[in-house]
Amino acid sequence: MTDWILLVVGVLCAGLGGELFVRGSVGIARWLRIAPGIIGATIAAFSTSSPELSVSINAAVAGKPQIALGDALGSNVVNVALILGLALVLSGIRSSRQAVRRDFSVAVFVPILIGVLLIDGILSRVDGAIMLCAFLAWLTATVFQARKQRSAAPEILSGNRQWVSIVLCCLGLPLLVGAGILIVTGAKGIAASLGLDPFVIGATIVAVGTSAPELATTLVAKMRGHDEIGLGNILGSNIFNGLFIIALAAMIRPIVVDWRETTTALAFGFAALLLVLPRRDGLIPRVRGVLLLALYGAYVVAVVVLRPSG
Repeated sequence: MTDWILLVVGVLCAGLGGELFVRGSVGIARWLRIAPGIIGATIAAFSTSSPELSVSINAAVAGKPQIALGDALGSNVVNVALILGLALVLSGIRSSRQAVRRDFSVAVFVPILIGVLLIDGILSRVDGAIMLCAFLAWLTATVFQARKQRSAAPEILSGNRQWVSIVLCCLGLPLLVGAGILIVTGAKGIAASLGLDPFVIGATIVAVGTSAPELATTLVAKMRGHDEIGLGNILGSNIFNGLFIIALAAMIRPIVVDWRETTTALAFGFAALLLVLPRRDGLIPRVRGVLLLALYGAYVVAVVVLRPSG
């Protein structure tokens, strides 16, 4: 019963935190004179991925890095197939060309890189270092683009409203992080009572729980008409999960993998990203949302129902 209460309280905190954070992020983006999508792909993505980071570090230190891998890969499927799918069902999302070049290309590259590094059946510390270097390269490119936009944009005098935006973000972020912790704690307790194994718990129940901040941020951004923040948040979170969190877990403790489990998550994550690649006009149409939700349903069946015993 306590686990369910934690889950419900976590969901409520996620909703409130998402509302505050989106409002603050839009204000900060205007103040800094950069695209809201960059805020979404960096500050928002890194912050909403903090539950995955916490789970992965604790799992790796405890000698169970498979939970870290399952959580990160599962969260990436949840982020795109479930969360972005729900947002697209509400209406289509328009993406900028810069976001396609900067974030989509790297997000699609992530499962390919992980798959190549997993060919020998283990993510070693060297593999983790390679992934970390790729993450730093993407982050550096994003920072340079933000600086270029800032220098090219006219200065906006917003008075004291910039402080309001900062306060909103400072209030929203702890709520989002706290929501993730509450939801993960409740979800892990519920999952353990169902007798699921560590990878399945990480790839499904815990993955949904740790993705609660992304869900709240993306849906609130969609309802407020700030698609770029929501989309940037999802893509940035996937890059953060795949290139930083998994890398960190592997560097703490090398991860021996089960190919049947990891390839399922990688394949579904890759397919989900292909489904949200924008058209030439930058639009991701509404019908993609239905396809993504169907894909997520197939993923759950593949991981839980069709997983071989033993």
